[in-house]
Amino acid sequence: MSVRVRSADGIAEVVIDVPPVNALPVAAWHELADAVTAAGADPATRVVILAGEGRGFCAGVDIKEMQRADGHEALLGANNGCFAAFAAVYDCPVPVIAAVHGFCLGGGVGLAGNADIVIAAQDATFGLPEVDRGALGAATHLARLVPQPLMRAMVYTCRTVTARELLAFGTVLDVVPAAALRGAARELAEEIAAKDPAVIRLAKQSLNGIDPVDVKRSYRYEQGFTFELNLAGAGERARQAFVDGKGS
Repeated sequence: MSVRVRSADGIAEVVIDVPPVNALPVAAWHELADAVTAAGADPATRVVILAGEGRGFCAGVDIKEMQRADGHEALLGANNGCFAAFAAVYDCPVPVIAAVHGFCLGGGVGLAGNADIVIAAQDATFGLPEVDRGALGAATHLARLVPQPLMRAMVYTCRTVTARELLAFGTVLDVVPAAALRGAARELAEEIAAKDPAVIRLAKQSLNGIDPVDVKRSYRYEQGFTFELNLAGAGERARQAFVDGKGS
């Protein structure tokens, strides 16, 4: 199993565990989407905590899987899987708290950016290396974490930002020592879980309803340019350079 789920006291913890760096293959993205969807559909669930095991929260897609596969099957699978997982987090009928430690890259930003609340460890960094990988996407979600000019600079340069920087923007709720991350997320989850669940579920629905950007449509638009890059050959060149150890 690439995703572990543990539920107790109205709190469902969904943990990504794909060693060594939580770069998810196609099947794991769909597994994650299914786990979050199932957790939210359970009437006993009042809050979902999304976390990662090991060295970091999530390093995005498994590029090596793409390069091992013939044709475009893995590329299409990764795009569909990411879309499903990001949408599952956003559409989850209860609040989703992302507990982020270490690296949060590519698809990790898609997950964290679609969560209701982010709590980060002091060592957490966020970034989109997509340009260096010959792809585009998740700027939709990065824009929910950083101001527009910084988002553009991060996309163009593939630079990362720290949890402390996001705390200053108000897009991360709190920054805590890595050892205290899960506990801090659970403490917040318990506070939310103590509220009337019917009210909280409608609150989530109402907040999604007033979002200024349709995150699913916006992300789908971005994905189209990844397909264009792949057809032009740029995506394949960048991915192979990464696999060969020549990429950034």
